[in-house]
This record gives sequence, structure tokens and C-alpha cells, in this order.
Amino acid sequence: MPRKPVIPAGSPPPMAPYSPGVVADNILYVSGVLAMDGSGKTVGVGDATAQTRAVLESIKSIVEAAGGTMADVTMNSIFLKDLGDYAAMNAVYKEFFPSEFPARYCIRADLVKPEFLVEIASIAHLPKAR
Repeated sequence: MPRKPVIPAGSPPPMAPYSPGVVADNILYVSGVLAMDGSGKTVGVGDATAQTRAVLESIKSIVEAAGGTMADVTMNSIFLKDLGDYAAMNAVYKEFFPSEFPARYCIRADLVKPEFLVEIASIAHLPKAR
């Protein structure tokens, strides 16, 4: 099955051998996204609201680079360092997914670096016409 990596302009350098997104059969798989700017510096240290916004903006840029919109996202896997940040994450999440919510789950997890509070991986089903 052919697959196409998706690497939006301005993406931070990967922390490991992976692509930010991969499209196969009109399905976009978005790798776990952390709150980093284009140089790889952590955004919003200590602030789950700022980190969630940075993560979802990055996901949006990956989805759009693949030819989709956030309305095409069908699944989100959410990892929080502290479940006490659940309400803050949800408040920002609703800005990006205001209705017809994607499926999702949210678990507590230790993330790759201690300053990261939120990580989200996504799946989007892209229309074939794009």
C-alpha cells in the first residue's frame, strides 16, 4: 500500500525516527504531537491550556497539509501527564472540535520529557477528492 509522509512547513524536528503524519488509503495518521515550536523548544511550560492549544494547532497544520480539515478528524488519543489538567484540555479541545466530536480516549501517562503536559495523536479520514 503506498503511503505518503506529511511534514508541514515549520514543523519541529522529530525527536525520534518518525513523520508528523502519514497518509495511506485516504487515512491520515498523525503521530503523537507535543507542544513544541518550529525549533523544537517546548511551548507553554507548566501551562496545560497553552500546551493543548499548541498541540492542536500543530495537528491542524498536519491535517491541512494533507488536504483535510479538523472536521475530517475521526479519532484522538490524548495523553495527560496529570489528569488534573483534564478540564483545561477540554476547554481548548472544544475550540477545535465544537460539534460532531471525534471519537477519543484520554489517559494519564508519563510523557517523553517532564515539561510536556499534553500529547495527542490523531486519525483523519480524508475525502478521496482531495
